[in-house]
Amino acid sequence: MPRPAIRGCLRFSVALAATAAPTQAQHAAVEARHGLVASAHALASQAGVEILRKGGNAVDAAVATGMALDVVYPVAGNLGGGGFMLIHLADGRNTVIDYRETAPASAVRDMYLGHDGKPIQGLSTCGWNASGVPGTVAGFAMAVERYGSHKVSWSDLCEPARRLAAEGFPVSAGTAEGLRSAEASLGRFSESRRIYLARGSYHRAGETWVQEDLGRTFARLQKNGPREFYEGETARRIAEAMAANGGNITLADLKGYRPVERAPLVGAYRGYAIATVPPPSSGGVALLQMLGMLEPLDVGSLGRDSTAKYHLFAEVMKRAFRDRAEYLGDPDFVEVPVQRLLDPSYLRGRMADFDPGRATPAEAVRPGLGRYVAAARHESAETTHFSVADAAGNAVSNTYTLNGAFGSCVTIPGTGILMNNQMDDFTSAIGAPNLFGLIQGEANAIAPGKRPLSSMTPTFVFRDGGLILVTGSPGGPTIINTVLQVITNVIDFHMAVQDAVDAPRINEQWMPDVIGCEGHGLPPDTAAGLRAEGYTLDETGRQGDAESIGLDPRNQLILGASDPRNSGAKAVGY
Repeated sequence: MPRPAIRGCLRFSVALAATAAPTQAQHAAVEARHGLVASAHALASQAGVEILRKGGNAVDAAVATGMALDVVYPVAGNLGGGGFMLIHLADGRNTVIDYRETAPASAVRDMYLGHDGKPIQGLSTCGWNASGVPGTVAGFAMAVERYGSHKVSWSDLCEPARRLAAEGFPVSAGTAEGLRSAEASLGRFSESRRIYLARGSYHRAGETWVQEDLGRTFARLQKNGPREFYEGETARRIAEAMAANGGNITLADLKGYRPVERAPLVGAYRGYAIATVPPPSSGGVALLQMLGMLEPLDVGSLGRDSTAKYHLFAEVMKRAFRDRAEYLGDPDFVEVPVQRLLDPSYLRGRMADFDPGRATPAEAVRPGLGRYVAAARHESAETTHFSVADAAGNAVSNTYTLNGAFGSCVTIPGTGILMNNQMDDFTSAIGAPNLFGLIQGEANAIAPGKRPLSSMTPTFVFRDGGLILVTGSPGGPTIINTVLQVITNVIDFHMAVQDAVDAPRINEQWMPDVIGCEGHGLPPDTAAGLRAEGYTLDETGRQGDAESIGLDPRNQLILGASDPRNSGAKAVGY
């Protein structure tokens, strides 16, 4: 039986089908049969493939890719941050390694407030007080220990990054411009100015950039293993620098950090299975909520570039983000009603007041389970995502971050390690909108050892038990909506993976009450139709960087789709 169409929504779609230019891939997907890595930088993707060629599996390759990104993509690649790794194993199991940063033991709930009770500008975003305890090295180590091939060593996985740091690599135009644009923040700290700004001379596109201290840090990790970061010379250097500059992270904080293995959230959409990340990321819950709201409706009939389609998606996003702003936090500290939020009857009720011809004002969207106010800040857009698949059927979807661009902009002397500014993801002032307009609440208040809420959404899609899509994105709150649109492009609009990644994207996050849209992304008639329905549109530039992989079981191909929004991104396979 055909799915019911949305009443009243089709009036725009027929006309727009003729006027909207079809979305075409800007470049072909990379085809591979043995393994593939899609990441934000070609050299990091090559590092992962190097490990696949040596006999490593997708988990091994993901760790090598992540460490190489620390060297070549310092705006977000990191050793001094954290994130989430979603793992699919050839035997059918799925799991999540949560290596999100934690608040130091000295953290207190009002640590960023002034005497007037308001947040002190910049205290949680830049400098020695902004960092949570880094989780990346410990998370990578747990992934390799439990799910790596054991055919390559930890030293092997560090080697591409060590080599890139010690021997140097050509600076891309994007990296050169990113470093120059961050001069005001990086230049505040002598070590960051020395390394990342070349003492004010800047790194220029095409020059070879050597990072000797970072190379030595990777050499220590190679020799002494991953705990060196938390208990060895690197840990000592971090703790001493923090103490000397009034920072919060101690040697005990580092020694005590542990990643957490969690069960993924699993949902369904039109006969496809979806595996994604649970809290403390809000991404998986919000993604499955939005898919659940779309499930009863014939999305494909609306036309992929129509006003009707984007109106529906904006309303679904708005309701999911309202719930995000009310109920989500670290499940180790607060009760998160995941099952109630994902109940199909609840999601049908969330759409009961949907008007197919009119935008719902943000203030009219109420939390569906009653008042709670449990929401959080979100990580900035300067996150990075990479996807990996191997010939045996293993895959990884990994999103990690320093939070803001170049994190706290603090570099630990003698290590080359940039530290995160993840403490800014906690709620500083209950109930107040943050810089990005998101409401902050009690469930995400600062507490020692607590993980801040995230929007990261690494995700797998399965059909008939087989993995067909590995995806995710950076972009703060836009992450969730980017992943939603890539998935629905594949399932509802039958796009190939590269077309699904290239297609225009929108973002609606409840507050502020606007639709963010990519410049020149929407057809003019579609944009006019949305405005006529009461929406305010805001052209925001590019949205996300969905480094994705499609898997075609019919011909055994692995298809790498790098996102054209990132000129330096590259899918590499063999």
